[in-house]
Amino acid sequence: MNSMKGMKHASNIAWVLQWVLNIGLIALAAVLVFFLAKETFTMASLMFGSTQEAKAYELLEAIVIYFLYFEFIALIIKYFMSGFHFPLRYFIYIGITAIIRLIIVDHSDPMTTLLHAGAILVLVVALYISNTEKLKRE
Repeated sequence: MNSMKGMKHASNIAWVLQWVLNIGLIALAAVLVFFLAKETFTMASLMFGSTQEAKAYELLEAIVIYFLYFEFIALIIKYFMSGFHFPLRYFIYIGITAIIRLIIVDHSDPMTTLLHAGAILVLVVALYISNTEKLKRE
């Protein structure tokens, strides 16, 4: 009898924490949408108002940052659509995009760039493994 009461108590705690998490993710999504709109404005101003030399790198960096915001928003949407579950592959996509951004921003040292490329390769292999039928959850 005591065990049943404890399980109900644990279930109530899990329910409350799930709602706190959901509210936090909705707030985070709102902040990300704001920054996505801000990044859109930044990209538009880079396309129409900068010098040519600086424009290419800054625009490329802004595009990659835009995709990072977009991927985080997609991850939050997927969380709610898949029954409160974060798919691993979305985190891997975000990691790959973040490392690509790092390579674009700082590519002065060839060895560091090679190590970053190796990290991308590891993430791509992890993505391949996570998409096998045994590990696929969706």
